[in-house]
Amino acid sequence: MSTIIDRLAAFATETRFDDLPADVLAETKRVLLDSVGCALAGIDELKGRIGIEYGRLLGGNDPSATIIGAGERTSIFGAAFANSELINALDYDVILPPGHVSPYVLPPALAVGESKGVSGRDLIVACAIAHEISFRIGKAMDYLRDIKDGKIDVPPVYGFASTIFGATAAAARLRGLPREVLANALGIAGNISTVNPHVAWMQHAPTTTIKYLLGGHVAQSALTASFMAELGHRGDSQMLDDREYGYPRLIGTKRWESERITDAIGKEWGFASALSYKPYPHCRNQHALFGAMTKVLEENDIKVEEIDGIHAWVEAFMDRPCWLNQVIEYPHDAQFSIAHGIALAAHRVPPGKGWTDPALVFSPSVMALMKKVTHQAHPDYVRLRALHPASQPAHVEIKARGRTFIGERSFPKGSRSPDPSTYMTDDEIVAKFAGNASHVLTRGAIDEIVDTFMNLERSGNVQAVMRKLWPESADNPQDREHERVAETD
Repeated sequence: MSTIIDRLAAFATETRFDDLPADVLAETKRVLLDSVGCALAGIDELKGRIGIEYGRLLGGNDPSATIIGAGERTSIFGAAFANSELINALDYDVILPPGHVSPYVLPPALAVGESKGVSGRDLIVACAIAHEISFRIGKAMDYLRDIKDGKIDVPPVYGFASTIFGATAAAARLRGLPREVLANALGIAGNISTVNPHVAWMQHAPTTTIKYLLGGHVAQSALTASFMAELGHRGDSQMLDDREYGYPRLIGTKRWESERITDAIGKEWGFASALSYKPYPHCRNQHALFGAMTKVLEENDIKVEEIDGIHAWVEAFMDRPCWLNQVIEYPHDAQFSIAHGIALAAHRVPPGKGWTDPALVFSPSVMALMKKVTHQAHPDYVRLRALHPASQPAHVEIKARGRTFIGERSFPKGSRSPDPSTYMTDDEIVAKFAGNASHVLTRGAIDEIVDTFMNLERSGNVQAVMRKLWPESADNPQDREHERVAETD
């Protein structure tokens, strides 16, 4: 009898470029561009710097794959680890159920794709498969925003560890593993999957700078699973079918709607319409609030020094220590704090990498305004959330000039919603990328990269694509040989 892993392996090996619907093709390229931009923005951040250093330790003298923005190559294990940490360093990367997916599934694909010199088409297919598998497994499990009996029901165990299956599928496909071996790799992935520490992360403040999951570990484990299968290890083909003893039990999920994983797989795609791009390098839960507040401040030209107080109605489950935290020791802490996020947004600094500048994060003005911020749960959150999954209702009242100014928003910018203005256009994604890359790359290089990724299916060799992500000042004696090979393939 065919298992879930058997069917995922068939999907991963049999899907071809021409099978991709137009929206899947478009969104895969947009996600790739957005993610490498986030990685470029993260090279100066603590999480990014540590990821690069550890990636170097993993790499030795192997020049197989690029560390984005660092101007160097290392092993596929080292590059995948570093790039995973870089993509998520600013919490600026795209959101997709079960939460964050791209930082875990893209780096193994990029590293293997570069080392093998695959085409842009091959890379697109692998990345689309990785996101679809991760999305489907995520929808089968508990949701962070679960609602039960009309109330928020945060699961006792939650996280993004299940993305290892999508990451493994992408790496194994690009490494050319046959269907039976790829199935073993997926079974092995279930055995070596990390735990889900997300709920512990939410409950403890200040939060670990590793965040809700060490992305590099997931990326590295996916590569390990693919190599172990190729070398002859047998995987557990029943891992995703066995609710009592298999992955659902191991990962701690209460819900396991396994039919969501394989129903119409390959015929129907779900991830493309569920993607949510982030205009702010901050926890997604406050983006609608930032948008509503910024509109009020700009329309009335309210200066920070005029603000006497800000009261916000926020997502109902944000009563956990990570969001209530007001102790800002690292820029990382500012990515989740409700009070700090509102205070920073009130300064009307254009959203982007500038939000993480220590001079702004720790500025006396932001720190002082934090003390004037209060919040409570939005009373209609559960009702509105039930009406549309993209809903993140926000309400804000700003006291200034002896008056109260009110702002509201139902959907955050970057998501597909009944409000067409929330969709992030290609031009907006390109502008975000340019802002993220501007401190590393020249304007000419940025334009070239945008054109390359938005037309990735025309690229004949991913090695040449990744070389574009090097700063112009970087020089590696191994690079000239790498380029020569790329040109002759």
